[in-house]
Amino acid sequence: MARNWEAEPAALFAHRLGKSAKELGNSGDDEKCPDIWLLDNGDIAVIGRDLTADYASRLPEGVMVGSGERLVVIPGNMLSAAKADIPDA
Repeated sequence: MARNWEAEPAALFAHRLGKSAKELGNSGDDEKCPDIWLLDNGDIAVIGRDLTADYASRLPEGVMVGSGERLVVIPGNMLSAAKADIPDA
């Protein structure tokens, strides 16, 4: 069965949404940290902690993590900082 949406592995990083984790105080100087990026095809890339296994048994009803998907967590202040860069639907 075909999925309605597929990620495009060839898409390139266009620009960061919001501020870097360092700017928000969520990381040290090594920059190995969470991030949110707009891709050149309009999709969004999120870099965060993989907590798929931690949440698997307690997902809300109707929520599933499909094959090839991971549940990632980022700091709340990072999404808040990106709000101005995310257009309304």
